[in-house]
Amino acid sequence: MKQSQKKTVVLLFFMLSLATIHCWGQGCVAIRHFSSCVGSTLENNLLNSGDIQIGMNYRYFRSFRHFRGLEEEPDRLANETEVINNAHAWDYFLTYGINQRWYTSISLPMVINTRSSLYEHGREERHTTFSRGLGDIRMGLGYWLLDLEKHPNVNIAIGFGIKLPTGSYNATDVFYNVGPEESPQVRPVDQSIQPGDGGFGLIMDFQFYTKIASNIFAYGGGFYLLNPKEVNGIRTFRETLNPILENEAIMAVPDQFSVRGGLSYHVYQNITTSLGVRYEGVPVKDILGGNKGFRRPGNVLSIDPGVAFSKNNFSLTLNVPFAVRRERPQSVTDKQAEALTGMPRNGDAAFADYLVNFGISYRFARNLIKIDPALLNEFKN
Repeated sequence: MKQSQKKTVVLLFFMLSLATIHCWGQGCVAIRHFSSCVGSTLENNLLNSGDIQIGMNYRYFRSFRHFRGLEEEPDRLANETEVINNAHAWDYFLTYGINQRWYTSISLPMVINTRSSLYEHGREERHTTFSRGLGDIRMGLGYWLLDLEKHPNVNIAIGFGIKLPTGSYNATDVFYNVGPEESPQVRPVDQSIQPGDGGFGLIMDFQFYTKIASNIFAYGGGFYLLNPKEVNGIRTFRETLNPILENEAIMAVPDQFSVRGGLSYHVYQNITTSLGVRYEGVPVKDILGGNKGFRRPGNVLSIDPGVAFSKNNFSLTLNVPFAVRRERPQSVTDKQAEALTGMPRNGDAAFADYLVNFGISYRFARNLIKIDPALLNEFKN
């Protein structure tokens, strides 16, 4: 095989989430466990005509640290009033190589989420709500702009896709001390643990790589999820907590974004490490559609270390991004309330300290394109 063929490489599609995550960025900001519309690891997108890559990516986080703006609120932990989200997501994917530059993929997420709080249960007792099931399915098409064999050390790809509203956005559970005479009542669970958001989404992404030294590559990429739908019609009951939250009585269907980049280094035989940064979140306002309804805007900047193992057609990836900056900016409701009352207002949100991302994949190859081991460091979102 030509040396140029051995130097070809693939880049990741991100996270994400983010769907669902969807939830990256992590916590009661509804950043779902979400990757891009096509693929989830580097090698998944480098395929010959007829090749098929299948795999699963698992993501977990526990959010509990509350932030208002950029300031943490440690008293929430001290007073045991923090909201605790535990999120597990399994993203099953299949990628098909149309040819060496075009590829298509579908991702089916499954989620299990729990949310423990006081304020949602009359502020007197801590209880836990639960959701599980299929998330929002994603499918899309990707294209490498440069010929992979003629440009083994640098390339860029773009992708376009859709997100389908297949996940439940009206999952319910029992809330205590909120009904007549403080009786239990069945209500929709919080937006952050709903398996889906209830809207059709449009996904745009990019990715690139370039060799900078022997066994060292720089990589980067990102995605933006546009959700044109403004609200999904599901009641939040937030207006019962405070009349000023009337604007947040119905759940919004917010946009989501993620970008990341870093360096990868081939350590030994089939093992590669990487170190990068990622920035992801939910914006205050959407690009398309209106901005009514309830959302918790937020963003997270993380340091993103990882390791990968690959042998023949089999690969394992692990990365554990940990947050170094977390922000819950003013929402539209916050800004409106501040203008109306003249009093400063900024809602809070809970974030995780770190994420755990683990991926496993296998390729059914007709004409295997070999990848430079130094490039096997791109990880799932």
